[in-house]
Amino acid sequence: MNEHGKSKIMKKIGKYSFGIGDRFAHQGVAQLRALMKAQAAGIEVTPVWNKSNREHMYVHSHPADTRKEADSAVAELGYRGDYCVDADHINLGNVQNFLATSDFFTIDVASKIGSASGETETTAFLSSCQAYLGALQIPGIAHPFEVDEALLTKIAGKFLAAIREAGLIYRHIVSEKGNDDFVTEISMDEVESPQSPVEMFFILKMIANEHIPAQTIAPKFTGRFNKGVDYVGDVAAFAREFEEDIHVIDFAIREFGLPVSLKLSVHSGSDKFSIYPEIQRILAQFDKGIHVKTAGTTWLEEVIGLALSGGDALAAAKSIYIQALSRQQELCAPYADVIDIDGTKLPDAEEVNSWSGEKFANTLRHIPGHPDYNPNLRQLIHVGYKIASEMGTHYTDLLKTNQKTVGACVEENLFERHLKRLFHI
Repeated sequence: MNEHGKSKIMKKIGKYSFGIGDRFAHQGVAQLRALMKAQAAGIEVTPVWNKSNREHMYVHSHPADTRKEADSAVAELGYRGDYCVDADHINLGNVQNFLATSDFFTIDVASKIGSASGETETTAFLSSCQAYLGALQIPGIAHPFEVDEALLTKIAGKFLAAIREAGLIYRHIVSEKGNDDFVTEISMDEVESPQSPVEMFFILKMIANEHIPAQTIAPKFTGRFNKGVDYVGDVAAFAREFEEDIHVIDFAIREFGLPVSLKLSVHSGSDKFSIYPEIQRILAQFDKGIHVKTAGTTWLEEVIGLALSGGDALAAAKSIYIQALSRQQELCAPYADVIDIDGTKLPDAEEVNSWSGEKFANTLRHIPGHPDYNPNLRQLIHVGYKIASEMGTHYTDLLKTNQKTVGACVEENLFERHLKRLFHI
């Protein structure tokens, strides 16, 4: 390994990649079909099957199941491109079960942001940044950033312990796997406050100091990235921040020797339709890549597909919502930073029980402007997959019986509403 921690055998992520999480591991083929459609249209998007430890716990699955799903889909469709299996949102406490079957590790250090660092570590970091004091001019960004000891100390106080933890996790993975032939992502998105571009620059400095060959970084951007629904915030402000982050990454690659494949990752990126045009414009203008995570979209499309299938499948879809309604606090608590549900706009059980399959699907499906669409119901079902898991084989048998309809929903959603919009296919 060289001075910057880059191994000659490090697995490299493609320019464009999509995290296609699948709660119940039944939609791998449908997901891959959508990405192969993009490939046929001239856009190579690397599929990354991702599933977090929390999701595995809720549905009683194992990381090996995600690998099996990915490998089976690739074999069935004769896919010849690269693909990955992501150990999503891992930490030192839960990484072990992912080591054997993952080749992409999303190291989540959000919980460590703001933790205290030792005086020796802080002093060493400040010393390593002396060259950037004063007016820091980053190519591509019109205005300089004023950097002084106070700013550096503040940034160290917020992020240094978190990135040192990322270093520990990364080195543990390498020691257990025996090499670093995997993709490393650093995630700090599930927090209240966004990281500014100048903070991003010094976070990348910390990552380089830890010799982590990060290839994707998932910051918290300005605005709300709620699960499964559109972006909430100032689109112009997001676009400025996104573009500046891209220039920061370019500069950091040159300054710190980070991998040239390093790119931004947008978590909870699915369904952010209002910012897709800006992302697409900026990526095209500067010829940059991106990683987008769309995990929850697949689960929601399963429920939509079941609703459209009618009969027992529609009854199951309604039951999931009605049970989620009565367990809202329990289900929402783990996702408090990334959902925003107005309980007064959730239909009651009696109303939902009267719906047709089409009405249920139209209420859940994310088509902005559709008179039936309800983002509050969509977010509640998004966090309600635990209920489907509790149905056991009844739920998964319904997926198998109605796979044609369900799979068509998954494929159409991923290609028509996400890939086509984001990559201007």
